[in-house]
Amino acid sequence: MGVALSGPVASARDWRVEKLDRLRRLILQADSAIVESVKWRKPSNPAGVPVWEADGIVCTGETYKDKVKLTFAHGAKLEDPASLFNASLDGGTRRAIDFGPDDEPDGAAFKALIKAAVAFNRAK
Repeated sequence: MGVALSGPVASARDWRVEKLDRLRRLILQADSAIVESVKWRKPSNPAGVPVWEADGIVCTGETYKDKVKLTFAHGAKLEDPASLFNASLDGGTRRAIDFGPDDEPDGAAFKALIKAAVAFNRAK
């Protein structure tokens, strides 16, 4: 399944599409139990939002004009030794990572965060 895009650039094939696709591959490589789907389709966002789940939501992906955002459903409860979270830091539940055009994740640290999110879901 390819990544469904959301937000104002859903039909454009640009850096946001490429970035989300690279992140998608890392997410799916991190744990073989992760399932990708699309949720929350609506008239203003017919493509919906890509969601990655393993015993609950791990993270969601959205594209915006200036960034790609991955929101971790239980990010506030996850250890983040590499300090990947850089958005939604004030919330009590979710945390996010915003990626600009030149931002590339540390693959090992990113996969470790995905694995931590899956482990959290399995433990709850």
